[in-house]
Amino acid sequence: MSKCHVTELRCKEVINDVDGERLGLVGDVLVDTECGRVVKLLVYGRSKFLGLFGREEDIHIPWEDVRVVGEETILVCLKNPPKREISHSQRGNSSVFSDFFK
Repeated sequence: MSKCHVTELRCKEVINDVDGERLGLVGDVLVDTECGRVVKLLVYGRSKFLGLFGREEDIHIPWEDVRVVGEETILVCLKNPPKREISHSQRGNSSVFSDFFK
């Protein structure tokens, strides 16, 4: 059985192995203090427009859905991942302000 520190889990990139989507970085870890086990990983939502308009919802990943913890990434199996908006770079849109003028 391999072991690691909780601090080593933070800031690792989380990837959903169902669709290959990058979910973000581990921001926090929820631990059951009675039995000393990790319960969930928390991936903070992405910032909206430089953080001025808040951020998307956080993603709570049950430890049972974690498949592999690697050196830099964590693979998870989420059947129903949260819906994310498509970013400007993914749309191929060159104007940052185009959403304001629709």
